[in-house]
Amino acid sequence: GWLIGLALLAGCAGTQPGGATAAAPKLDAPWIPSAPAVIAVMLDAASVGVGDTVYDLGCGEGEIVIAAARRGARGVGVDIDPERIVNARRNPARAGVSDRVTFVEQDLFKTDVSPATVVTLYLGPDVNRRLRPKLLSELRPGSRIVSHDFSMGDWNPERTIPVQQAPGHVVYLWLVPPR
Repeated sequence: GWLIGLALLAGCAGTQPGGATAAAPKLDAPWIPSAPAVIAVMLDAASVGVGDTVYDLGCGEGEIVIAAARRGARGVGVDIDPERIVNARRNPARAGVSDRVTFVEQDLFKTDVSPATVVTLYLGPDVNRRLRPKLLSELRPGSRIVSHDFSMGDWNPERTIPVQQAPGHVVYLWLVPPR
């Protein structure tokens, strides 16, 4: 009996009122949250603080922008997955940073990142390489880009930082060069 109930529940998981099935968004990368130790190294590498605007592309449930807001920065989290955004929008109040954090359900390739002073990524090497031209054309020179675990192909980072508290993880930092 419980197997039939589970099968019926699974069949209803993607339905909307009226019986329509919700199309799952095409994700460029799976959601895997960054560990707090990795987030701290990312934000330290980019010297995030008051006056910064941090955009986290593929923000998941908002851990990075919330941590940036705790340092006094403004944060914008962007994710195409509606479930992640719903959960992300609940989290700033718990952290006491609701006034400094915004979450947008949007394709990161269609997001205007020009207001950012820092962009954080945990997306994968292919997505990072595809984002590189957008980041270089929209971000102001001197803006910082920080990636958890994944490089940007042949663009050498300013720094590569092994995360001591999370063995096997590394953080990359790039500075947007003058045009």
